[in-house]
Amino acid sequence: MRVLLLSAYDALSHRYWRQGLVDALPMYDWTVLTLPPRFFAWRVRGNSLSWAFNERITLQQPYDLIVATSMVDLTGLRGLVPALANTPTLVYFHENQFAYPVSGHEVNSVEPQMLNLYNALAADRILFNSEFNRRTLLDGAAKLLKKLPDQVPAGLCDIVAARSRVLPVPLPDDVFNQPQPQPGPLQLIWNHRWEFDKGPERLLEAIRAVQTRGVDFRLHVVGQQFRHTPKVFDNIRHALAEGGNLGHWGHVKATADYRRLLQQADIVLSTALHDYQGIAVLEGVAAGCTPLVPDRLAYRDLFAAEYRYGGDEEAENLASHIARLATAKASGTPLPCPDIRHLSWSNRAQDYEHAMHATLETCSHD
Repeated sequence: MRVLLLSAYDALSHRYWRQGLVDALPMYDWTVLTLPPRFFAWRVRGNSLSWAFNERITLQQPYDLIVATSMVDLTGLRGLVPALANTPTLVYFHENQFAYPVSGHEVNSVEPQMLNLYNALAADRILFNSEFNRRTLLDGAAKLLKKLPDQVPAGLCDIVAARSRVLPVPLPDDVFNQPQPQPGPLQLIWNHRWEFDKGPERLLEAIRAVQTRGVDFRLHVVGQQFRHTPKVFDNIRHALAEGGNLGHWGHVKATADYRRLLQQADIVLSTALHDYQGIAVLEGVAAGCTPLVPDRLAYRDLFAAEYRYGGDEEAENLASHIARLATAKASGTPLPCPDIRHLSWSNRAQDYEHAMHATLETCSHD
């Protein structure tokens, strides 16, 4: 099977998924096109133009299947490259623009949401990385369609729902490692992008709440950093250093060092405003960490209630969970860790293979 794989905004999580997919299914003949994850508004609207004229020879080759991320302007690309118009297409949604939190600095435009909707309707089959992602897209699209002035066809969300299913981004087999718990204070790790949507303000609130309780802990703040990071990270570092709770600070370049840090941590944290699956948390759990995650977003589908915190006072509730686990560690009680091996590529590659063949079968019956 000749497969054209398109990743129009090849951010770290998208690259993580597409590389895993190609490696897990080497029996297929893959052609991969990507575009760098910058200039978001231009990239999601202009990728069809960029590819159609910069990669025309590649796109005009015969393919049995297109696998595209939701950032691809699928309708525009098919219009500009007619050779792709009738090729069966499977679209993968890592996220959707209906549930993405607003920072207040965006240009107010409905276009990214419409692109999501057009792609979902143009696809023959659709995959979402979580039920939360699927549900929020369908709910958001329904609300948007009600606001449009006229000539809105009925049943559009029903079409999307019927074509879609949930298939998570699997984890590489080499992230599943034996934990190496360290004696002494409770070891926590926060391993997310240093951006507003990962909730650094909530992290700072939780740090102060844990410090107020007198818990002995070390927090490692790692993850992908950018040229401009929210100022709150300076406050986080100061609070940790002042309280004697500062662990590793900043991006860990070597994969082996990062994996070792995960193995030595007791708890992996999320304070995110949005997570559509939470790969960073899952990698921590695969290394033996106890997850502490918001009781919202995609985490309800992943973890039992004992691993989630919520309510009106999230920071206080998170601090209570941390204090409880610190007491358990001090008493020698092993900390709980859910089994997520079902999310490995070894266990999910066949599901992707089935989804790809189901897309071909859907088109052959039309």
